[in-house]
Amino acid sequence: MAATVKDLIRILEEYFPLQLAAQWDNCGIQIGSLNQPLARALVVLDIDQEVSEYARKIGADLIITHHPMFFSPLKSINYDSVRGRIIREIISAGITVYSAHTNLDAGQRGLNQVLAETVGLQDIEPLDQFYMEQLYKLVVYVPLSHTNIVREAILTAGAGHIGRYQDCSFFVRGTGSFRPLEGSQPYIGHQGVFEEVEEDRLETIVPDSLLNRCLQAMKEAHPYEEVAYDIYSLQVDGQVHSLGRIGRLPEATTLDDFCTRVKETLRLNSLSVAGNVKKKVKKIAVVSGAGASLINQACKKGCDVILTGDIKYHEAKDALERGICLIDAGHQGTEKIMASYLCKLLSIEAQKRDLLVEILSIENNEVLKIV
Repeated sequence: MAATVKDLIRILEEYFPLQLAAQWDNCGIQIGSLNQPLARALVVLDIDQEVSEYARKIGADLIITHHPMFFSPLKSINYDSVRGRIIREIISAGITVYSAHTNLDAGQRGLNQVLAETVGLQDIEPLDQFYMEQLYKLVVYVPLSHTNIVREAILTAGAGHIGRYQDCSFFVRGTGSFRPLEGSQPYIGHQGVFEEVEEDRLETIVPDSLLNRCLQAMKEAHPYEEVAYDIYSLQVDGQVHSLGRIGRLPEATTLDDFCTRVKETLRLNSLSVAGNVKKKVKKIAVVSGAGASLINQACKKGCDVILTGDIKYHEAKDALERGICLIDAGHQGTEKIMASYLCKLLSIEAQKRDLLVEILSIENNEVLKIV
């Protein structure tokens, strides 16, 4: 079916909700409209003149970037500047721009998870507790004829995950009572008549990021005109999200050999290293982009190496004094996998939902199409 920008962004935010974004970040729509018709989307790391020209050439309706176009409020848009010219071109072409940055970094299937898997890590865990999702218990009362229908709708919307289990729910049978008033259109019973109906109390777990989506699915599947439901805040830990990952190599190797693996898997010509290249390493931390702020966490967790980008001289010296080696693969080097990964993910999900949209990506000035 024909798609709008909103349809594709809904998929993106299901995986990488905006709640995961850092307070200083500016994720979400940058230019344009979510209601715009969408036939072709382009996924890129950044918007520059080349991206702008290519997007207009292929007739893209949407550009999804990793780095936001705007981190702070604009004071002017000068068409004589490079940035001002790009903004004018994008607006004139009717292209919507959307950015997924730290929410994509921190997502459960986000950039850092993919980076850790790409360099061959196992037993991957969050590096720190950047964000913990609030969990709720959703309770809804359903006539027996619709228990399975409502349950399936809620679980399909993302409810019911507990640890390594999914589709978790519980129901118990009881009797509901009500009296439909004038103007009502009761699914069961008649106006003015007191009714007692056998119903199931259906309950499940819902994370904050999916609560509204699950409520909407529940109401659409429920036969009652007025749905009776409760939402309880739970005092238990939800999913932990982090801007980094920790994992282990299948077996210990030298720092030099691990550097070779990083260059090969990330397709890099070079990288910077701080540490004894003959040292055996096994426990690895990865932080895409600029990860100096998480060196302390990696040290506390007993990591042998942290793989990241944008490391400064004194940050490297301090890390070495604390016994952890550093691999600086560059900001772009650790994030270049973003475009092709997100392109593939969105293409698969769009196809599942019968959305007629073509999704392309640009990585290292090379156009990649997921077929």
